[in-house]
Amino acid sequence: MSWVDRFAETIMAYSRPVIAVMLVLTVVAGAGAGTIEQSSDLGQFQSDTTESEKLEYVEANFSTGPNNTTVAQVIVRGDNVLTRDSQLETLRLQQSFRENETIDRTLVDDRPTIGVANLLAIASITGEQQRELAATAAEFEAVNATVREERGALEERRAELNATQRELRAALDTLHEEPSASPRAQFDAVAANSSVELDDTQYATFNESAQLRRNAENESQIAAASRLGTQGVLADEYQDLERRSEDLESQADRLEELGGQLAEQQAALENATSPTLQEQIDAVESMNATEYERALDTVLGEESAGQLSGLAFMPTNYEAGSTSSNATMLMVTHQSEGGGGRGGTASDAVVDAQLAMQSIANEDVAGDGSSVIVFGGGVMSQEIENSMGDSLAIVGPLALLFVVVALLVAYRDLLDILLGLFGIVAVLVWTFGFMGWAGIDFNQMFIAVPVLLIGLSIDYAIHIFMRHREQRQHGGAYGDDDARGSMRVALAGVGIALVLVTATTAIGFLSNLTSPVPPIQDFGIVSAVGITAALLVFGTLVPALKVELDERLENRGFDRRKRAFGTGGGRFSQLLSTGSTAARRVPIVVILVAALVSAGGAYGATQVDTSFDQEDFIAEDPPEWTSTLPGPLEPSDYSMKENLAFVNRNFVREDSQAQILVEGTVTDPETVRRLSEAEREAADSDVAVPLSSDEADVQSPLRTMQRVAAENESFNATLTAADTDGDGVPDRNVEQVYDELFAVAPDEAAGVIHRTQDGDYEAVRMVVSTSGAAAMSDVTTEMQAIADGLDGNGLEATATGQTILFDIVQEQLMDTVIESLLITLVAVFVFLMVAYRLTKGSATLGAVTLLPVVFSVSWILGTMALLEIPFNVMTGMITSLTVGLGVAYSIHMSERYSLELERTGSVWEAMSRTVTGTGGALLGSAATTVGGFGVLVVAILPPLQQFGIITGMTIIYAFLASVLVLPSLLVVWTKYLGPDVSFDAPSDSSAVATASDGGQVTAASNDQDGT
Repeated sequence: MSWVDRFAETIMAYSRPVIAVMLVLTVVAGAGAGTIEQSSDLGQFQSDTTESEKLEYVEANFSTGPNNTTVAQVIVRGDNVLTRDSQLETLRLQQSFRENETIDRTLVDDRPTIGVANLLAIASITGEQQRELAATAAEFEAVNATVREERGALEERRAELNATQRELRAALDTLHEEPSASPRAQFDAVAANSSVELDDTQYATFNESAQLRRNAENESQIAAASRLGTQGVLADEYQDLERRSEDLESQADRLEELGGQLAEQQAALENATSPTLQEQIDAVESMNATEYERALDTVLGEESAGQLSGLAFMPTNYEAGSTSSNATMLMVTHQSEGGGGRGGTASDAVVDAQLAMQSIANEDVAGDGSSVIVFGGGVMSQEIENSMGDSLAIVGPLALLFVVVALLVAYRDLLDILLGLFGIVAVLVWTFGFMGWAGIDFNQMFIAVPVLLIGLSIDYAIHIFMRHREQRQHGGAYGDDDARGSMRVALAGVGIALVLVTATTAIGFLSNLTSPVPPIQDFGIVSAVGITAALLVFGTLVPALKVELDERLENRGFDRRKRAFGTGGGRFSQLLSTGSTAARRVPIVVILVAALVSAGGAYGATQVDTSFDQEDFIAEDPPEWTSTLPGPLEPSDYSMKENLAFVNRNFVREDSQAQILVEGTVTDPETVRRLSEAEREAADSDVAVPLSSDEADVQSPLRTMQRVAAENESFNATLTAADTDGDGVPDRNVEQVYDELFAVAPDEAAGVIHRTQDGDYEAVRMVVSTSGAAAMSDVTTEMQAIADGLDGNGLEATATGQTILFDIVQEQLMDTVIESLLITLVAVFVFLMVAYRLTKGSATLGAVTLLPVVFSVSWILGTMALLEIPFNVMTGMITSLTVGLGVAYSIHMSERYSLELERTGSVWEAMSRTVTGTGGALLGSAATTVGGFGVLVVAILPPLQQFGIITGMTIIYAFLASVLVLPSLLVVWTKYLGPDVSFDAPSDSSAVATASDGGQVTAASNDQDGT
């Protein structure tokens, strides 16, 4: 007795303990299902690459503002969104955002919302203040100049008077010492040498003092005479000097007053750049037409620059200075609490906030001819997750409904249908329980898992139930035609085939472990676990339950004998016999035609593209018929794909950026020169998106330096001193320039230059906004070319960014397709060769069994080329799935043919029984599997729709190859490599196929067959 016979005997002998153990295990396994978490983050598809490591380095060491923030782009569309009324509506919309608690709690403190309307308001508010400031500054300069001039004149006059006073004192001393000296002569000598004009009145005073000096009898009289001859003579001049000094003090007080007023006005102007929303609304409302046009030109004119330039908020085709536009953008910055919305995911708070923003926008602008798009990671994440849930809600019930309908046709028995459905549920419980215990998140790909397992599980059920029915219908050599005996024989008959099918299918799934894309690896593991669970459930639990229930019903008088699908003649039998008829008449022609078609498919395979794009995971608006579904099944509305297309065509997307990280000797002047060249190349690149100003949106150390230098005189002087040739690129003292840049503009500097805590400069980066409509491969190629130009000579340059990482995933998908196909083919080939060598004594039968699957692989790839379906995260697994799923059909056919060939010794008898018996089961399982996968075409996610179409076609091709091509291959194999059997024409009274009766044709069986 073989191991499979012993296994079947054990299951039937201990059916009740088997049921109890399997139910307990199902409960234990299923307990993990409650811990499954859902993830829609596209970042999970990224593997560990140099580019991803460098992007993590950039995010950790460079900053362009507050940490953990994410930006939503609110696009306002209308006939002309630049009218004053439209801009006021935009400001009121922002006010509504901030008044909403759900939104407001996520907004950053500093300028959470900013757009053209805000800049217009700021321009209005600051315009009058700037004019007042200019007037005050002009008066300050005038008074300051007057004070400086008068102070100098007073100092000069005081020096002249003091010098003249000294000369007058010296003249008095001379007159005292020389009595014969003439006062007039001494006075005239002083007048001649002094710049002070001295008149006769002053001489009279001097002469009087000279006489007093000569007649003085004591020191007091001498001092009095000296004062009269000096200060007395210059009394009027000193009095005038004192008056002018008092006037200067008044001017100085006025200058100090103006200085304080100027400081206050400057502070007020700085504060005016962040007025409240109500102040902004009031400012715009107060403008007349002329003032509004002037503010609009300030913000959107060709000369607009600096903080008041609004061109970055306008469509890329907007002409600077125009007063009309059909769209404008508002930036809303959220504090994301660690979830930045990268790759299509965002924190729950941000998701709620952006959904609330969209709801408020729809209410506020409804009916005024305008519309608002909220484009951000929160809305995108919500739509992706909704599409996952809606797809499951639609696909799951429809798949089960189709399976029920198909089983009604195949089984025509309520109990068998319920057992099949129970087995499917048990398999799903085991599978999702494993995901929970293993910590594998449920993502977009896993929506296909229930459908996949439903299809595969029902295959197992159909093969076991149909073989059981055959056995009960025709009996066996030992009378095993009761429920338990027939099931024992059925399990023994299909057991090996089911094990082989499970092993080969699991190999196909596990070949995805070679993929560098983590979710594809997880999908392979989960699917392999699921198919193994299907073998356990339908190989033990379901058969045990069936015999227990059948026996109970038969004991109560119910007949449980049912005819197997595809047997007993009829159209299905005739249809299934096509392959055996062709194999008997023209087997070589069948093989050649199959090979020829496969060659065409192989050529088509070279034309299949690869795709991994954020847009692939965004659902389109569901068809109208879905609105008729019951409430829980009715899908949500989806507008993100249309909105994404609009943003890609008209605006710079905040999440569409490429980055070039440069590490090494970044303070070398040669490095700065090469960065300047790289910046020009990036700006001229075809993938760089131009702003309304016709300039590419590029951030770099040089552009940051130039922008800061235009606003800061101190840094401008530093940069100019370091630029000896005047080309705008510092060619010396680069480290000093970096130091000064961090000193005057630390935030701007930290966005493009990495300075360590020790003050060393380790890396710089360049950020290029790329067109959302540009092909990812083009972005990667152009950015890598720029990075290659920077690489070397002490520098390591790497092109990175989300777009480039997605392009890498796209390339890895193609590697997955090729590697998984080769591994699956080789592994299954070796496995089948060894398995058939051990069980059938012929390794070549394993090769023959696999050959139709190779044909079907080429057919499905050719179909993908014809339908223009690319390889994506779902369809990229189709080659390994084709082998894994398709080989099951071939194994069942080969296994049954080998068994019947051993029983009957006739090729045509064995082939007839195989294609009508097993072929009928295959037709039923193919129909249910195709239908199960076919319902994926109504999924909301496009990759799932494509996966459903292609997988359904795969099953069809595998079935056709097994019932049309494999019979011819088996006939040729039998003729040249198989056992020595009869090729005589079949007899009409030939024994009808039974499952297994020990390999001998007996009278008992022939008697039964003839009935």
